[in-house]
Amino acid sequence: MKKIGFILLLTLSFMQAGVLKVGATPVPQAQILKAIIPDLKKKGIELKVIEFTDYVTPNLSLADKSLDANFIQHGPYLEKFNKDRHLHLIGIAKIHIEPLGFYSKKIKSIDELKNGASIGIPNDPSNGGRALILLHKQGLITLKDPNNLFSNEFDIIKNPKNLKIRPLEAAMLTKTLNDLDGAIINGNYALQAGLTIKDALFTEGPDSPYANLLVIREDEKNRKDIIELKKALQSQKVKKFILDNYNGEIIPAF
Repeated sequence: MKKIGFILLLTLSFMQAGVLKVGATPVPQAQILKAIIPDLKKKGIELKVIEFTDYVTPNLSLADKSLDANFIQHGPYLEKFNKDRHLHLIGIAKIHIEPLGFYSKKIKSIDELKNGASIGIPNDPSNGGRALILLHKQGLITLKDPNNLFSNEFDIIKNPKNLKIRPLEAAMLTKTLNDLDGAIINGNYALQAGLTIKDALFTEGPDSPYANLLVIREDEKNRKDIIELKKALQSQKVKKFILDNYNGEIIPAF
């Protein structure tokens, strides 16, 4: 009888060990999540990391409950996505900052940028605005309002080099870099392409407001497995993992 009770207890414990499905871009988000799989396993949580190469699908998958959380985006992007799609996704933890950088295969210095040069930027509104603000700070263009995180090409009021701004899907910028004079590329895609901060002609500073977030559905912030995931992602272990593995390419935001 005791043996049956013990087996039943084990069965119930196994049933209670939940699967937590989290969407992430491959580098660095998925790598960071995989580092905490053993920690969550100790809490009875099986973390399943599902990788995406775009920013849209993970949010739609979270909204339709195919995912329990995602780790792919910063606050301004999430804010715009919620507004455009009428969703109620929320960021519950800042994890890291991926500095945006300007990369080129054709020039070694910004002084070599010719009149009429073609510059690629991400085509989503928040990262596009972020890229234009970076160009503004370098004095390459002047924006009507450099504090507007959603500035677009029509907000450029001065363009002394007549730069041709080419909005492209963020994931495609590294693949089209040879066809451009330069491009402003998100840190995760730069890392995936083997580019480093040292390759960038200029980057964002540590004052960037674009920390990557752990994002969930608005009504699930009190779920025990979500709380444990948040704790694990904001642990000293993760901070050390970021500092040890990315050599300043990625900066902890907690």
